[in-house]
Amino acid sequence: MSDSLQASAAARAADTLLRACGARTILLRMPAPALAGDVTEQLGIATPQFQDIAVYPAAFRKARAQATASGPVRWELMVSATAVTSIVTSLAYASASVLFSNAAGVLVDDELLEIFSATEEQVFGQPYVYRLVLLAPLEQKT
Repeated sequence: MSDSLQASAAARAADTLLRACGARTILLRMPAPALAGDVTEQLGIATPQFQDIAVYPAAFRKARAQATASGPVRWELMVSATAVTSIVTSLAYASASVLFSNAAGVLVDDELLEIFSATEEQVFGQPYVYRLVLLAPLEQKT
């Protein structure tokens, strides 16, 4: 089997495993493009707009959840490289790392989690899954 066929098979296997491990749809919160001609934009007081992009399949790795006494809880989220590649292509980003660095966060069950880091796992130079480390928001004291 050629390298590209093995890389494609690895991506399909990762998608299948994510679905088997309780896959869910997450929303990647991205900045929306600015609209031309808006009066508030001309005054320099534009409100930032966002768009939520569905990503499926994605699965949490609860076995590696960490909590530190001084910081927020960290979660690992495994995301399909197939889904990420289609988003990168449709939004015309240079790479997945640029996509994740521009994202405002990941929306899971109406809670916005910050992307702390994003790494990819590769086979024959092609990503088959992305691992996002997410930070839960700190609790606000009243």
